[in-house]
Amino acid sequence: MAPMSDTQTLYEVIGGAPRVRELVERFYDLLELEPEFAGLRALHPPATDGSREKLFMFFSGWMGGPDLFVERYGHPRLRARHLPFAIGTSERDQWLRAMAWAMEDVGIEESLRLRLMESFYQTADWMRNKAD
Repeated sequence: MAPMSDTQTLYEVIGGAPRVRELVERFYDLLELEPEFAGLRALHPPATDGSREKLFMFFSGWMGGPDLFVERYGHPRLRARHLPFAIGTSERDQWLRAMAWAMEDVGIEESLRLRLMESFYQTADWMRNKAD
């Protein structure tokens, strides 16, 4: 994967829709396969098809590609949409670990993974809504 230039979006650097989809699929596969993510997996419905699609749509726009989530659902309002779910430090850390693992598995270059993890940490930490 080539490094980002000033004219490329993150979406383009990652490889567009196919790579974003691959990342999201691997992330949710890990939630379903790995016992260490059981707490996070329990916050999702039994079938994760809808969750997979929403994360794909959100990432598409967030990474500078088509703004699919906004077109279908409106502003993401991430914190408000996640308030019904008890998210603490454990859930935050499980999300971050699963995403780091998924990014590595799909071959996202290390420096880009580190940059993304900084953004993901800030958002995931902001999503916490329960005391530990």
